[in-house]
Amino acid sequence: MSALPETLPASTPAARPLLLGGVGPLVILLVGLAVSPVLLSAYATVTLMPVIAYGIAVLGMNILFGYTGMLSFGHAMFLAIGAYCAAVATQHGILSFEWILLVASGVGASIALIVGALCVRFTHIFFGVLTLAIGMLLHSFLFKFYDLTGGDQGMRVLRPTLLGQTWDMSATQFLSGPFYYYCLVVYVVFVLVTYRMIKSPVGLHLQAIRDNENKARYLGVHVYRLRLGAFVLSGMLGSIGGAMLGVSTGLADPELAYWTQSGNLIFMLVLGGAGTFSGPGVGALIFVLLQDIAASETQYWRFLLGATLTVLVLALPDGLLGTLSKYRGPGKNPGAQP
Repeated sequence: MSALPETLPASTPAARPLLLGGVGPLVILLVGLAVSPVLLSAYATVTLMPVIAYGIAVLGMNILFGYTGMLSFGHAMFLAIGAYCAAVATQHGILSFEWILLVASGVGASIALIVGALCVRFTHIFFGVLTLAIGMLLHSFLFKFYDLTGGDQGMRVLRPTLLGQTWDMSATQFLSGPFYYYCLVVYVVFVLVTYRMIKSPVGLHLQAIRDNENKARYLGVHVYRLRLGAFVLSGMLGSIGGAMLGVSTGLADPELAYWTQSGNLIFMLVLGGAGTFSGPGVGALIFVLLQDIAASETQYWRFLLGATLTVLVLALPDGLLGTLSKYRGPGKNPGAQP
């Protein structure tokens, strides 16, 4: 079987979905997040923590949907898995955040391997509905088994240590200082890893599966294995993001696995631009800011947020960065070469 070409001409229609959207917006986002603790109050900085946590989770969803073409309606289950891993670990004396991340990523990847082995055999709406059903099963388990999970009260997540150091400061100072920068560094590491993967032949194979599964299989691409690998990686990143959310809120809540949370992740990805490399981070930032602004302005913030997101999605069907990339033209996009 012949191998896939290393590159595709950016001017061809088939190459357009491969555009990364450029790394410029992501660099600006990371720089902005890095200087936020200096420019903003501690409280405002804490409200940006979900941007980092969701950014990592949506980074995984982008690999699964944006580059592999598989939309999961139950992906929030991995946020809950990561948060509950953090809760169980800290309550059993494992306070090292490094170990918590390892446990969360290991458990998340293991469950994703089991779930994915079943789900990735299906495509399109069948895959989405199956992941939704499994996600709701997990939510019901977390909600009903009170003795194990705390039920609707959730489980408390204790303050972890960072690099073996304890921090004698208030919770707000901890979350807006050491923990914030620690999570930001982890986010940058995963950004670099996923960027390298997308630029590799594996990334091209994933995009070939998305664009034409039959042709990819004819060219010798192992469709099932790569889909399963993308699902496992996405689940692992979702669990890591969930562990960060659990520590930042101090609680592992069963609502993290509810289908509306999965909808939020999809909204973030669509807002930023699925299939663009900078889309997940930008979408997470826009969503979190819109949610905070709407919640502070009116008690009907869910209606206002939903209406605003609907208008944005209708006006920008390819997402913010996807639309910008399309209007800049193939030859003008600095990130056009995957």
